Amino acid sequence: MAESKSHKKAKGNAAKKEVPIKGGRRLDAIRGHCAIEVERSGSKAGLNKALSRLRTQTNKSKILRVPLKNMEKAAEIAAHKGINVTITNLSKTKRKHI
Repeated sequence: MAESKSHKKAKGNAAKKEVPIKGGRRLDAIRGHCAIEVERSGSKAGLNKALSRLRTQTNKSKILRVPLKNMEKAAEIAAHKGINVTITNLSKTKRKHI
């Protein structure tokens, strides 16, 4: 399925996009020392998959971008999994560090 304009915009102006990672998976973007994953679905399974993709990046700060209405759910799941991640909304105006 093709990416929507908002998904592309949320990835930002990253140096590397759709970066291959272990297990035949792809990380949305890497910009310098930041790994960025955008999850627009808001489902628990989708958020878990996005967090597992971010977990592979051990020496980078991790950013998970979700719609504003899903920020609380994403924060709960990240805290439960024990992942240090910054969760932002798609427009990057609100931020939570877990």
